[in-house]
Amino acid sequence: MARVRHRHLLLLVAVAAAAVLPCASAVRPFVLVLTRDDFLKDTAGAHPSLPSADADADAEEWDDFDDESPATDPLLSPSSWVPLLDPTSASPSGDEPDSPSDALFAVGVRAMLSAVSTGDDAAFATAAAQIEAAATGGHPGAQSALAFLSGAGMTRPSSLSRAFLLHKFAADAGDLQSKMALAYSYFRQEMYEEAVTLYAELSEAALTSSLISKEPPIIEPVRLHSGTEENKEALRKSRGEDDEDFQITEYQAQRGNTIAMHKLGLLYYYGLRGVRRDYGKAYHWFSKAVEKGDTRAMELLGEIYARGAGVERNYTEAYKWLTLAAKQQQYSAYNGLGYLYIKGYGVEKKNLTKAKEFFEIAAEHKEHGGYYNLGVLYLKGIGVRRDVMTACNFFLRAVNAGQPKAIYQVAKLFQKGIGLKRNLHMAAAMYKSVAERGPLSSLSRWALESYLKGDIGKALLLYSRMADLGYEVAQSNAAWILDRYGEESICMGESGFCTDMERHLRAHALWWQASEQGNEHAALLIGDAYYYGRGVGRDYERAAEAYMHAQSQSNAQAMFNLGYMHEHGHGLPLDLHLAKRYYDQAVVVDSAAKLPVMLALTSLWIRKNYAGSFLVHFIDSLPEVYPVVEEWVEDVLVDEGNATILTLLACLATVLYLRERQRRQVAAANPQEQEPDGAPN
Repeated sequence: MARVRHRHLLLLVAVAAAAVLPCASAVRPFVLVLTRDDFLKDTAGAHPSLPSADADADAEEWDDFDDESPATDPLLSPSSWVPLLDPTSASPSGDEPDSPSDALFAVGVRAMLSAVSTGDDAAFATAAAQIEAAATGGHPGAQSALAFLSGAGMTRPSSLSRAFLLHKFAADAGDLQSKMALAYSYFRQEMYEEAVTLYAELSEAALTSSLISKEPPIIEPVRLHSGTEENKEALRKSRGEDDEDFQITEYQAQRGNTIAMHKLGLLYYYGLRGVRRDYGKAYHWFSKAVEKGDTRAMELLGEIYARGAGVERNYTEAYKWLTLAAKQQQYSAYNGLGYLYIKGYGVEKKNLTKAKEFFEIAAEHKEHGGYYNLGVLYLKGIGVRRDVMTACNFFLRAVNAGQPKAIYQVAKLFQKGIGLKRNLHMAAAMYKSVAERGPLSSLSRWALESYLKGDIGKALLLYSRMADLGYEVAQSNAAWILDRYGEESICMGESGFCTDMERHLRAHALWWQASEQGNEHAALLIGDAYYYGRGVGRDYERAAEAYMHAQSQSNAQAMFNLGYMHEHGHGLPLDLHLAKRYYDQAVVVDSAAKLPVMLALTSLWIRKNYAGSFLVHFIDSLPEVYPVVEEWVEDVLVDEGNATILTLLACLATVLYLRERQRRQVAAANPQEQEPDGAPN
């Protein structure tokens, strides 16, 4: 992609897989830089995928998603795990009796989840056999689950080829989880044509399913860890109605606090911070807030009536509340009003001119919905002359604000080469970010709830399942659990519980996948694994590669490690100048690195001024001596990598001693420069 900067055409677009609303722990965004070279020069000609210029606003291919809810919730398909996790969920088959394969699959998955909760490896093996029997009978969900077990090496030897084949069978039969796993596999292998096809389907399902699912449209991705430590603050904010902050807010709302009423309504409407999505409770608290004059709640009431979320759909009521909100300068309400005029719902008749005016008001006040809706108008030529370039720019502004439908549309532009040059890699990445907001992400909520309740085995299994589907947060969470709780019987291996080697290799694979998706902490841990030989053969060169990857994402620890490796010639050329450069970079990136960098620079000074001396050999031998005294210092230096700090502390003490000795030697050699004791002042 060209990097030449052109004024007015450089758009920095952050596409995050996190909610637009604040969440406990945001997912790292990726950044898309577009220049003039990324836009097509000739956008005037019609593209086969575009509707004709006089197309009606209901054109199927490029229209907004259908107003009517999908007939079925993907979460309630026979292959979904959610009904098996949530006892309040309806049966996937409704009132009809389950088929034998459906029943066997359900029994097997429930037994598997129970076995990991209780740490019963024999029961887990029995459950896996039931799932295999259902898969042999052609059940797509069972084939998908068996593919997961085969890829991870649970109750059978790990076989990625067999896992891929089983996922292919299940995906061909319509299983969404296997489609997601296949799309991720294609994406990793840079088979973007295949990845785009699957991710496009999955992203559309993600956007449409949010209309009817009781799960929130965007699951907040919460990292269990911050570095190597548990992320206590994020976990505290994810306890739903059990959280103290929630209970305080609820108490304040019950006492008539308008702000608290509005906040409770948001928590229930979007299903945030571990709170179960409940449209009825959201409507209740928004209505209470409106009675107190809250203008923000007016707009949300209008949206609730327009969607029929927890109430009977009523476009007249929607128009009423949106109009009231707009008059109170709630500019995002203009998006809803514009949509009603586009469709002719709740108003006398369609009015494209008025719809465009309302969208423009919203856009002028930086409302991402206004950008998106204007993009649709210009792309389709609805009430305006078609202008693909203008449509692209509006969509990209909406993408910058994290608007999911805009991300989907820009992905489609990249896929089809409309307005933007065809770029399947970018299309796949953007479709992926939307698809991961879909119904399958609900597993992360169940995984988090299990972890918060102390059911680490179930949390590990669910995060591992999501990791197989390509969710980076799940990959790092599962890897962290394996490292943190390695001594507990929670990891199921090829035969019984995981051996230490199986656990290390599985965690290593998960960290590696997370690092591929931009997790610099994962890359750092991969480097540590190769440097110290944890679960893999010691390989300084591969450690350096991993540290380089983390360093490229501005990780101070990786910079320090690279400096250390250059200083000692471990996997990198012995180069004291480069070592100093990396040490200095670490301080620039993170001021907390001042102490270790000071010690490291002291070590460099000794190495430069006393090269080849006994002192340097002694310093180099300290990391090897460290394991012998590990038990003595474990309360102070917990991590194996902190042997470096022990070495550098010794360096500092040594250099102070050497400088003092040098001062005394100079003084002894020049006694005439010293004042005699008792000399007069």
